[in-house]
Amino acid sequence: MENQSLISTINGTEIVTVDRDGEFFVPIKPICTALGIAFPPQYNKLQEDETLSSTVTIIVTVGADEKDREMVCLPLKYVYGWLFTINPKNVAAAARESVTRYRQECYEVLYEHFTASMARTIETNNAEIALLSEINDALNSEKEAKAQRRKLEQSLQKLRTERLNPQPQLF
Repeated sequence: MENQSLISTINGTEIVTVDRDGEFFVPIKPICTALGIAFPPQYNKLQEDETLSSTVTIIVTVGADEKDREMVCLPLKYVYGWLFTINPKNVAAAARESVTRYRQECYEVLYEHFTASMARTIETNNAEIALLSEINDALNSEKEAKAQRRKLEQSLQKLRTERLNPQPQLF
């Protein structure tokens, strides 16, 4: 049997994780019980889901009756996505508000994740544009400085030439 840890109590039902070789799994049936939804349709939904079906596993855990039971489990990292698929209309009245609130929070987290990513991209793009503008200004200043230097060097050369090669002037 695997090592279990209590992670939550929902409507009086203890929800545990099961550590299997360093990966944490969560039995699905206790969550269904806590939410007041039937386990068989949820199990069928998991089996039909293209992503989740490959992650479902059977693990021996200690059941609520303190006996070893084979339990259908999902890796912890997939449980949150599965919970998001549960329709609040299908859960017990006592759990409906919590499931609705959970789904709203998921929508907000997804929005924040993707828009924050876009905001970071826009911020990075704007910083790059500003730096390119500064580089362009520096190049233009460098060109102007070189042109000014050439003009001054020409004036210096003319002055030296006149000094070393004086021409008589009548007036």
